Amino acid sequence: MPILLFLIDTSASMNQRTDLGTSYLDIAKGAVELFLKLRARDPASRGDRYMLVTYDEPPYCIKAGWKENHATFMSELKNLQASGLTTLGQALRSSFDLLNLNRLISGIDNYGQGRNPFFLEPSILITITDGNKLTSTAGVQEELHLPLNSPLPGSELTKEPFRWDQRLFALVLRLPGVASTEPEQLGSVPTDESAITQMCEVTGGRSYCVRTQRMLNQCLESLVQKVQSGVVINFEKTGPDPLPIGEDGLMDSSRPSNSFAAQPWHSCHKLIYVRPNSKTGVPVGHWPIPESFWPDQNLPSLPPRTSHPVVRFSCVDCEPMVIDKLPFDKYELEPSPLTQYILERKSPHTCWQVFVTSSGKYNELGYPFGYLKASTTLTCVNLFVMPYNYPVLLPLLDDLFKVHKLKPNLKWRQAFDSYLKTLPPYYLLPLKKALRMMGAPNLISDNLDCGLSYSVISYLKKLSQQTKLESERILASVGKKPPQEIGIKVKNHSGGGMSLTHNKNFRKLLKEIAGETALRLTELNTKEFAGFQIGLLNKDLKPQTYRNAYDIPRRGLLDQLTRMRSNLLKTHKFIVGQDEDSLHSVPVAQMGNYQEYLKTLASPLREIDPDQPKRLHTFGNPFKQDKKGMMIDEADEFVAGPQNKVKRPGEPNSPMSSKRRRNATVIHDGHEEKMENGQITPDGFLSKSAPSELINMTGDLMPPNQVDSLSDDFTSLSKDGLIQKPGSNAFVGGAKNCSLSVDDQKDPVASTLGTMPNTLQITPAMAQGINADIKHQLMKEVRKFGRKYERIFILLEEVQGPLEMKKQFVEFTIKEAARFKRRVLIQYLEKVLEKIDSHHLLNNISHINSRSS
Repeated sequence: MPILLFLIDTSASMNQRTDLGTSYLDIAKGAVELFLKLRARDPASRGDRYMLVTYDEPPYCIKAGWKENHATFMSELKNLQASGLTTLGQALRSSFDLLNLNRLISGIDNYGQGRNPFFLEPSILITITDGNKLTSTAGVQEELHLPLNSPLPGSELTKEPFRWDQRLFALVLRLPGVASTEPEQLGSVPTDESAITQMCEVTGGRSYCVRTQRMLNQCLESLVQKVQSGVVINFEKTGPDPLPIGEDGLMDSSRPSNSFAAQPWHSCHKLIYVRPNSKTGVPVGHWPIPESFWPDQNLPSLPPRTSHPVVRFSCVDCEPMVIDKLPFDKYELEPSPLTQYILERKSPHTCWQVFVTSSGKYNELGYPFGYLKASTTLTCVNLFVMPYNYPVLLPLLDDLFKVHKLKPNLKWRQAFDSYLKTLPPYYLLPLKKALRMMGAPNLISDNLDCGLSYSVISYLKKLSQQTKLESERILASVGKKPPQEIGIKVKNHSGGGMSLTHNKNFRKLLKEIAGETALRLTELNTKEFAGFQIGLLNKDLKPQTYRNAYDIPRRGLLDQLTRMRSNLLKTHKFIVGQDEDSLHSVPVAQMGNYQEYLKTLASPLREIDPDQPKRLHTFGNPFKQDKKGMMIDEADEFVAGPQNKVKRPGEPNSPMSSKRRRNATVIHDGHEEKMENGQITPDGFLSKSAPSELINMTGDLMPPNQVDSLSDDFTSLSKDGLIQKPGSNAFVGGAKNCSLSVDDQKDPVASTLGTMPNTLQITPAMAQGINADIKHQLMKEVRKFGRKYERIFILLEEVQGPLEMKKQFVEFTIKEAARFKRRVLIQYLEKVLEKIDSHHLLNNISHINSRSS
C-alpha cells in the first residue's frame, strides 16, 4: 500500500502571482489534484494512502494523517492559506516523523536482526515550494538543516530521519510573473539549484525546476511513474576493476584497466524493485540483507544504522550458484550507470558477489550473501539474495541430498557446524525454514538465539510502548487549528456593565425562538431575504420514533410500514434506520470521493494473458483507451470484411423469419420490381451498386434478405394512403392501385392481410403517436454501443406517413448518429437517403410524363 505524502509550502512567499494571475499556492493545489487524477489510472491506486503536511508549527502542520480519509484530505487541501515563514527543515522532519510513526510498533525495521526488503512501506514524499530563501524566527538560513531532536522514540536507532523505502521529490516553482517572449525549451526537466535538491538525491529522489505549466504537467507524469515498491541501496565497488571485454565477448588482458580513476558505476545510490506476490498482493521473501555489525550478547545497546545499507560488490567473475528447492530472492535494479556497465559487458552467465562490511565475525569484509547478474536477455540487472556465505552452504546441501541421501555422516555434520559459526544469529530461523521446505532433516536446534542481549530486547520493547503513546498524541492533534495570538484586551465600559442576558429585547428573542411566545412577523425585514418564507414553529410536529406503534398517525401508517420493511429486509445494504432515499442524500463535498469507493471494491482478478496490453482505468468512460496518447471511441473504428458470425434461430430478422419475403414482387405505379439476391431495379431505394451486405457494429454481417426486406418496405410506400404490411404489425403507406402478391399463399396470416380491403386506415393522430414512439426507440438504438444496426432499419421501416416523412426520420437518425460518432452507421443511412431522393425524383418525372401525355 503506497503512501503519498504531500508537503505544501504555505509560507507568505507562495502568494506571489504568475503571468496568468494565479498564485503559487493555487498552482500547488491544482498540481496535487492533477497528480491524483493521473495516479487513478493505475488499478493499484485503490490502495494508496494520502497525507498532507504544511509549514505550520508541529503538530498543527499535519492536516491529513493516518486516520483521515480522502474527503478530509481534499477538504484540507482546498482550505490551505499561505502565511508564515519558510521553515522547510522543520516541515521535512515532521513529515518523516509522521511516516515513521508506526514502524517501531510493527517491527518493520527489524533493528539488529537484518534488513528485510520485503518488509516495507513504500512512501513518496512530494514537496511543492517556490525555492526561496529558508527563513525562521532566528533569521535567514543559507543551508537546509533538519532538527536533530525528534519527539518520536527510537529515532536514535537510525542516523537519518528517513528510511530506505522513503524517497523525497521536490517541485520547485520558478514560473515568471511576466509572460516570456522566448520560445519554450523542449526536453527533460532539469534539477533545481536550491538547497532541497541535495536532500532529494540523498533519499533516492530528485528535484524538478518548473518554469512553465507544460513542464509542471510533464513532471507530474514523471512522478506518477516513480510510485514503485522498492528500497534504496548504496552499491559500491570493492577491489580492482574487471578486465575489459573485447568485441568477441572474451576477456582482453592487453587492454589496460584503470583501477584508480573513479567511474560513475563505482558508486550508485539506486532503488531495487520489490514486486508484490501475484497471489497474495504483498511482497514475499526469505533472506535478509545482513547488518553491518555482528550481534553479540555483550552489546549494551544497538549501534545506529544508516538508512540505506552499503552493499559492496566485487568485480571478480563467478559462476552463479543455485540448487533445487533452495529458496532465493530476486530483485531488479533501477536503471543506473552500474546496470548499464554490467549489461554492456554482455556476460549473462557470470555474476559479481556482494558483501556487507563487518557483517561477519571473523572477516572484515564479510562473506557473500548474494550476487549481481545480468538477465539472460540482457535487458536488466538483478540482485540475487541467497543465504549468508552461500558458496559454503550450497555444496554442503548438494552433498546432503545427492551423496548422503538425507543421512549425513559425522564429517558432514562437522563441516555444517563450522558453517553455522560463520552465520549471523538472525540467519538461523530463515535457514531452518528453508531446510524444512526442502525436506531436509532437522539440523538446527529449536532453541534459537537472536544474538541480542536481554537489555537490548527490553529497550526495544520499551521504545515500542512509548511510540504507541506518542502516536496516539500526534494523531489526536491532527486537524486542530493552531492557537490564535492573544492581542491587547480592551475593557468595554459602555452599557453600564449590564450583561447581555439582562437585556429585555434579548430575553424576548430567546422566548420567541424557544416557542414560548408568538413570533412577531411585523418586525421582520422580509425584503432582506427575498424569495424565502419564514418557517413558524409547529408544536404539533413530533419526532418519529420506533418505540411505540400507536404513536404513528393513521395517515402515516403506510409510509412508516414501507420504511420498516425496507430496514428489515435490506439491512445488509443500508444502515439500520436508514431508507433507500436517504442513502443517496450525500453532501456535495463528498460526491466526488471516488477513492473511498475504490477501497470498498474487491481486488481485480489477474489477467489471463499478461502479454496483452492492459486497459487503463478510465472512470466515467469505459470505452476510452490509451492509443499513443489519443483517446478515441471504439465506435469510430471501421471493421471491414465479413466476420461470419452465426445468428441463433428465432432471432428477429433471421434468414428463417424473412424467408417468405425474399421472392416478393412489388407492383407500384405499373412498374414491376423483382427482388433477387439482395438487389432491386433502380426504381427502388437500394440499387445494384449498393452493397448486398451491411456490417453491424459487432462486426457481424447483415444478411442479404434483411437488405431485401428493407428496400421492399421502402418501395411499397406511397403518399396517398395507409395499409398494413404483410408479416408486420405496423402500418405502411399504400396507394389506391397498390397490390401485393406473395408466393406462399398457404400462410393464413399473409392470406388474410393480403385480402384486407383498402378501407382499413388509421387516423393521423394514431400515426403521429406511432412515429413519436419510433423516434424515441431510434434515439435509444443509436446510443447503444456495438455495430448491430438491424433494429434501426426495422424501426425506419415502420415509420407512418408519406415518403417525405420517411426522409425526415432518416435525416433525424443521421443527426443522432453524428452526435455519438457512429460513422459507419452514417454511411449506410446516407446511401438510403440517396435512394429515397432518387425514388422521389423518378416519381416526379413519371408524374410529369403522365400529365403531358
